Amino acid sequence: MFTNYFQMLSETLTSIFNQLPAKSVHAHCDGPCGVYDPASARVAAEAVLSMTKKLIALAPAGNDQASISAYNNTFSRFVAIKEEESQKAKKELLILWTDYFKPEHLATYPDLHDTFWKAAKLCSACKVNIDQTKAEELLAAVQKIHSMFWSSKGRSDNWITAS
Repeated sequence: MFTNYFQMLSETLTSIFNQLPAKSVHAHCDGPCGVYDPASARVAAEAVLSMTKKLIALAPAGNDQASISAYNNTFSRFVAIKEEESQKAKKELLILWTDYFKPEHLATYPDLHDTFWKAAKLCSACKVNIDQTKAEELLAAVQKIHSMFWSSKGRSDNWITAS
């Protein structure tokens, strides 16, 4: 009985080992194609610009304690949102850069690494500063990445913003 079991096991393992090494396969993306989209980065970058503009325009309604408290509360919330959205934009851009774009894209987009590196740096600058110029530069960088991304897919989706 044990002899038959070991013989079957041996034949099965031999059959599996005879098929090794396994044939190499190549995939374009780490995930299924179609899961990547720069829209998330665009929404986050727009929020950064919006919060930056609101922070620049924000002023206390008066000099009394209630006005100062309301100002501080609103200022703190806007800063928290701006920092969170800056981080979200950076995360989304880094996913596109490291997971979607592949070395073969460099032939078509030779400035790909520089574009993403600068966009990530803009995310950091927007997180730690209240600088409308940097926020506008971030949105422009995301727009450039949007164009590169859709061009790489053979499409030219329109750049649409919420504001």
